[in-house]
Amino acid sequence: MKVNVLYKGRVIASQIALADNFWLRLSGYMFREIPHVPGILFEPCSSIHTSFMSFDLDLIFLSGENKIVKIIRNLKPWRHTWFYFNSKRTLEMPAGVLPLELKEGDTLEVVHV
Repeated sequence: MKVNVLYKGRVIASQIALADNFWLRLSGYMFREIPHVPGILFEPCSSIHTSFMSFDLDLIFLSGENKIVKIIRNLKPWRHTWFYFNSKRTLEMPAGVLPLELKEGDTLEVVHV
């Protein structure tokens, strides 16, 4: 399944893969040289690791109402984040893709396509 992510009515990420089961969440971007999809929306998810990855990530942790709980930019391989207990889902994209105007507290819209 794919989703689009919108900010103030503007698509900021299209054709994002939805990782909503154990196996999809487990594999993500691991063991890949380049991103195979423009982004992954992990659900449920309150923490991310970058083990076995070869490129940096931008992350957005979202509440159940898609309010931005935390933004992490340029997370290097072989790192992990804190647990964000208010987060219900996490958008993971290659570093440098997220618009700079996004900030914590903003609300995104997730649309299934």
